[in-house]
Amino acid sequence: MLTFHNVCSAPSSFQLLGIPGLESLQIWLSIPFGSMYLVAVVGNITILAVVRVEHSLHQPMYYFLCMLAIIDLVLSTSTIPKLLGIFWFGAGNIGVDACLSQMFLIHCFATVESGIFLAMAFDRYVAICNPLRHTTVLTHSVVGRLGLAALLRGVLYIGPLPLMIRLRLPLYKTHIISHSYCEHMAVVTLACGDSRINNVYGLTIGFLVLILDSVAIAASYVMIFRAVMGLATPEARLKTLGTCGSHISAILLFYVPIAVSSLIHRFGHQVPPPIHTLLANFYLLIPPILNPIVFSVRTKQIRERIFQILKIGTKMK
Repeated sequence: MLTFHNVCSAPSSFQLLGIPGLESLQIWLSIPFGSMYLVAVVGNITILAVVRVEHSLHQPMYYFLCMLAIIDLVLSTSTIPKLLGIFWFGAGNIGVDACLSQMFLIHCFATVESGIFLAMAFDRYVAICNPLRHTTVLTHSVVGRLGLAALLRGVLYIGPLPLMIRLRLPLYKTHIISHSYCEHMAVVTLACGDSRINNVYGLTIGFLVLILDSVAIAASYVMIFRAVMGLATPEARLKTLGTCGSHISAILLFYVPIAVSSLIHRFGHQVPPPIHTLLANFYLLIPPILNPIVFSVRTKQIRERIFQILKIGTKMK
């Protein structure tokens, strides 16, 4: 017991390492990471502005897109500025409460984003399988309630994670986190004491969110494809499926990086630690960067409005 207490301590702060194993390259890594963050911020703010001013986009699908843009801004801003601070200034120190707050924001809004994708799948299901009732089922108030439900679910699911760490695991073997942000497992593995409850709870939440949400989304698309196959002409089928293209692309951009990162974390013991950390950062950066691009390319109104804004800006110069 004496050895246990000599080894373990209750730190007032943690030290984030950034990308462990790539310390000599971190100043160069700041260039792509900073550029990607800038693209994510500009892209998502552009989506919010375009949907706000373009009245033809005041529809459920684009309200959900605005929710995605806000979530992506929160996810990228909760991690990348701190990462850039580590790269540029070696500012890896983070207070325990700030670390747990960052952990909550990351996992909570990733959970909320999954919920919004599920709500978008429901929107596509109603729009295609029951188009005459689309405007009456998905009213503005219903869209708002779905968004609020996704947020509340994220808070209820993830809220206990930092609380369980704060209350159950106050002592740590080291205050150095071999990661670029306060990811749940990266913190829990440093703790002294029994962390099985934390591990089981984290895995359960991961199952409830990623597995059940993806199954529900897949089920909705099975019904959508069944309805599409019943249309009279191939042209009508392609046109109808085209309205789902942006949503399907965004879902793949969200779930595939998380699934790959999780599989490598669980089973890829031969994968170097820098790859683990880079993948963990990419799955928080890829959707915020590519979601605005995907929806801009595949949505005529958004694309035309952006071109119009660019033309006005060019004329003003």
